[in-house]
Amino acid sequence: MSLRRLGFLSAALLTAATLTACSAEPVEADDPKPSATGTSEPSGAPGGAPDEEGLALAVAIRKIPVSEEQRTGYGRDSFKHWVDEDDDGCPTRQEVLLAEAVTAPKQGARCTLTGGSWTSYYDEVEVTDAKKLDIDHMVPLAEAWDSGAHDWTPERREAYANDLGSERSLVAVTAKTNRSKADKDPAAWMPPAESATCTYLVDWTATKLRWDLSADEAEQTALLELAEPCADSTVEYEPAS
Repeated sequence: MSLRRLGFLSAALLTAATLTACSAEPVEADDPKPSATGTSEPSGAPGGAPDEEGLALAVAIRKIPVSEEQRTGYGRDSFKHWVDEDDDGCPTRQEVLLAEAVTAPKQGARCTLTGGSWTSYYDEVEVTDAKKLDIDHMVPLAEAWDSGAHDWTPERREAYANDLGSERSLVAVTAKTNRSKADKDPAAWMPPAESATCTYLVDWTATKLRWDLSADEAEQTALLELAEPCADSTVEYEPAS
């Protein structure tokens, strides 16, 4: 089992015991996460300086720039995704599945995966067929476009859509939850599992900060309200190059 998976399972137990108050794209077609209070990447402190202890979740949310969204010109083909960046035969989708597996699948020709098991942290469902999993962009492609990616180069949008440099950016989840989420931000959608709430807010916030994306006023308000029971959660991230 990956460290990432172990971290999430520990977080779910900790949340149930201590955070009793913490009760919740166009479609991403075809990760449990580390603890919301124990992240593993270098953080971005105010001013962009590293901070080994990370930022309190509410502080990190307020660090996201607030701006109106811009959807004009969006198309999913603006973000080239599921590429094989390192030419090892495994495109981004398979790379995430391999990293997220609780039980490692067998890897065949052209990175075909058979067997294995995964836990979808959005709904706490165990999955034993990789075909039943979607790879969700934590901040959906359409939301990223609205929040600043419309001004990016095609190369940066491709890097965003295939971001394996942060375990928070892409997550293997049940197709049902991914398609329920679609392109909604936390003002309109949160994972159904109560244990996922604080982790999801940390992951969303870290992704927005990593890629210097903005939030509209409704999104920021919702994030701050939802984060109230997550006082012990911290956000760590590394700005994308």
